[in-house]
Amino acid sequence: MADRTLRGTRIGATSLQGEEGVELSPRRSVEYLTDRGVRFTIMFDADAEPPAEWVDQKSGEVGFLDDEAGRAARAEFEEKESSQRTPWDMLIERRSREELEELLEERLRLLRSRRGSAQ
Repeated sequence: MADRTLRGTRIGATSLQGEEGVELSPRRSVEYLTDRGVRFTIMFDADAEPPAEWVDQKSGEVGFLDDEAGRAARAEFEEKESSQRTPWDMLIERRSREELEELLEERLRLLRSRRGSAQ
């Protein structure tokens, strides 16, 4: 028995069904354009409505359709990005610059005194 090996297929590893008689659904390619001018293509079903924005798998950049819907999505994306508040913006809303400088000096004095006593 050691001279012979049993051969078979792994269940679920490969399909035993051939591609004869299989009709694929119609598809269409849609081009997206990134801010750096890189164009990439995504395949969609012919009936599907492509989204106005898509992330490029290679570069990770957001690409937009090169039509009116894509331009509107790009403008909305840029507006949303520019309107986001940073932590600095939120800090300036709560305190004046003079207060922040005073707090900074206070914290620096505290740190310097700790460092001086530890040595």
